[in-house]
Amino acid sequence: MDAALATHFTVALPDWLRAELDSLADRPLGSAEERMALVHELADRNWRAGNGGPFAAIVVDAASGALVSAGVNVVLSSGLSSTHAEVTALSLAQRRLGRWDLGADGADLELLVNWRPCVMCYGATMWSGVRRLTIAGDGPECEDLTGFDEGPMHPDWVGEFERRGIRVTTGLLRDEALAVFRAYGASDAVVYNARGSVEPGDA
Repeated sequence: MDAALATHFTVALPDWLRAELDSLADRPLGSAEERMALVHELADRNWRAGNGGPFAAIVVDAASGALVSAGVNVVLSSGLSSTHAEVTALSLAQRRLGRWDLGADGADLELLVNWRPCVMCYGATMWSGVRRLTIAGDGPECEDLTGFDEGPMHPDWVGEFERRGIRVTTGLLRDEALAVFRAYGASDAVVYNARGSVEPGDA
């Protein structure tokens, strides 16, 4: 560990997504299905490009569907374990709007993700200020098909969101999400869990 102490870090979307942002901004996203279909497309393309896991997220204006930001998992390309799709999309929305609270001034923004957030992104979503969370599904299928450790989630995670004014919708284009996870799991892509669960005394 001879390198000097780090003082900053930078996270960027992969080149292929940056090149398409203008066209994505013009894409019709008026319906929930259109929004989630885009999330699935980005998730599938992301892991195939080697940037990270098969996960994507977008932030949109809930009423109009106007795209505020798009994010994908860039753990492998950035070397930073926190750069999950939700964190990336929420951070880019905050940078674009110039505020940490995405719900300020009555803004009604929606985060769409292709599965229930992991334990880290659960907190990131809760504190971001978004008013809505829409996911393709939840349950053990993501971990079973991909091998990722999503962490210990609060048993009443939906209730905890809703008690904080965040409406949760689940089950949107669920089969399409599973198809992406299934393809990822059948590949030789890197599953980047830092460590698996350990029994007491094994750590």
